[in-house]
Amino acid sequence: MRQDTFSTFHPVNNFLYFVLVIGCSMFLMHPVFLGLSCLGGMAYYIYLKHWKALKTALWLMLPVFLISAAVNPLFNHQGITLILYLKNGNPLTLESILYGLAAGVMLVSVLNWFSCYQVVMTSDKFIYLFGKAIPAVSLILSMVLRFVPRFKNQIEKISDSQKCIGRDVTNGNVLARAKHGMKILSVMTTWALENSVETADSMKSRGYGLRGRNNFSIYRFDTRDKLFLGILLLLGGNIFAGILTKRVHFLYYPMLRMNTNTLWAMLVYVCYGILCFLPIIIDVTEDIKWHYMKSKI
Repeated sequence: MRQDTFSTFHPVNNFLYFVLVIGCSMFLMHPVFLGLSCLGGMAYYIYLKHWKALKTALWLMLPVFLISAAVNPLFNHQGITLILYLKNGNPLTLESILYGLAAGVMLVSVLNWFSCYQVVMTSDKFIYLFGKAIPAVSLILSMVLRFVPRFKNQIEKISDSQKCIGRDVTNGNVLARAKHGMKILSVMTTWALENSVETADSMKSRGYGLRGRNNFSIYRFDTRDKLFLGILLLLGGNIFAGILTKRVHFLYYPMLRMNTNTLWAMLVYVCYGILCFLPIIIDVTEDIKWHYMKSKI
C-alpha cells in the first residue's frame, strides 16, 4: 500500500468525509454524480491498493455491475420509451435499462468507497471516535472489522505449517484432504475463540469503558485539519443547497428528465467532483511536493 497522506488527517475528518461521500453515492442517482463518485472512488482505491484494486474490480465489482444492469430491465417494466416486448409479453423500456445501469454504477461506487474506508479508518481510529460514547459496541465493531484480515493471515500460517508435515488440503486423497481441512478449521476456531477471550480480558484489565478513564491519543486537530473541515463543510453545503433547491435533479420514470445546466448546477457538479477526488488531490499534491524536495537534495 502506498503512503496515503489523507489517512494522516484527524479521524473526525476521515470519518465525516466517508459518511458524506458514501451517503451521496447511495442516495444521489443523478448520472453526473454517479460518474464522478465511481471515478473518484476507483481512483482513490487504485492509489491505495495499486494492482490489488484492479483484481478486485474484475472479480467483484464488474460482476455486480453486470448483474444489476441486467436484472432491473427484466423485473422493472416502467417507462414510456418502448424498445421491444420480451417472450413473456413484458415490455423492455429504455428507462428501465438506464436505471439498471445507474444502479450498477451506484453499487460499484459504494463498494469502492467502503473499500477505501476499510483501509483509512483503522480500528484504533474507530475506537478513538466512539470508545467513550459506545465502548462495548465500538470494541465489537473494531474487532469484527479487523477479524477478516487477521483470520486470513492466521489460516495461511496454519496451512503452511500443516503442509510441512504433509497434512495440508493439497495432500492425500479426497477423504484425507477433507480430514486435513477439518483439522485446519478446528485449529482456526480454537485460535479465534482464545483470541477473543484474551482481547476481552486485556481490555477489561485496562479499565476499558469505565467512567472517568483517561485515553491515550496520538491524534491532534491542527490547522491542517481545520482547513480540511472547512473545505468539507463548504463543498457539502453547496451540494445539499443545490439538491434541496432542485437545481440538480434527474428522473428515470416515467420518462427521462434532467435539470437544465445552469451556472448553479455546474457549480454543484464542480463541488461534487472536488469532493470525490479530494483524497487523490491531497495525495498527488503531497507526492509532487515530496519529489520536488528530493530533487533539491
